[in-house]
Amino acid sequence: MGSPFLLQPSRSLTAEAMAAAGQSQDDLKRIAALRAVELVRSGMVLGLGTGSTAAHALDRIGDLLRGGDLRDIVGIPTSEWAAARAAAAGIPLTDLAAHPVVDLSIDGADEVDPALNLVKGRGGSLLREKMVEGASRRFVVIVDDSKLVPRLGGSGLAIPVEVIPFGWALTLRRLQNLFDGTPGFNLKLRTASINAKASAFTEKESEIEPFVTDNKNYIVDLFFEDGIHGDLQAISDDLLRITGVVEHGMFLGLATSVIVARKDGVVLMDKEAKSNGF
Repeated sequence: MGSPFLLQPSRSLTAEAMAAAGQSQDDLKRIAALRAVELVRSGMVLGLGTGSTAAHALDRIGDLLRGGDLRDIVGIPTSEWAAARAAAAGIPLTDLAAHPVVDLSIDGADEVDPALNLVKGRGGSLLREKMVEGASRRFVVIVDDSKLVPRLGGSGLAIPVEVIPFGWALTLRRLQNLFDGTPGFNLKLRTASINAKASAFTEKESEIEPFVTDNKNYIVDLFFEDGIHGDLQAISDDLLRITGVVEHGMFLGLATSVIVARKDGVVLMDKEAKSNGF
């Protein structure tokens, strides 16, 4: 049985796919980012993503502004990192108070399932990312094919939950109770010295300095050996009902389309195409 993500490249991406053959994963990410930036038009309010893949898009937007190909662009950063990177690229910044509706957001993701649901926030920026991308008319996601999973949590890596520092241990216990009895489930407070992409089972318990988000909150990382089974929306609601939980890293139904960088090129998945191949 074939991969649930197998799609034929869209006609508009075929040239990029042919050109991308033999290039590195970062080269492919850059090609995908450039493709996403083709959607940007002068006068737009943009959501500016966080991470190594989004960096290519920010740099390209800055190039187009300096060259005069784009004008009157403003961007809303999804993290302090994105704000600094965008400012260095020459992208004027704004916020959701001034622009509560965002025309287009471009960002990466940590996982993508067949329904285009996402896990985001392993870099710690999930709350601002969800606020900006949830306010967007269009949200385009850029990933490489290692981020495609059969179900959220299927990589075995962290699903982050942002929590307030006050009473964090109680919040962690309530999160544990929510998934009590789930085979292969584990969780722990993220620490400043821990890489969220590492396994929860190899981290040192002695590393107790908490990781602090841009919003001065903590993160509890949830791990599932075989991913999350069940109704994702119901699980989302259960998480958000826990007092002390600010937000979680499941982005359900927010992505408009996903541009996937693969070893053999770049393909486009969107909501309209979901029934035609995965």
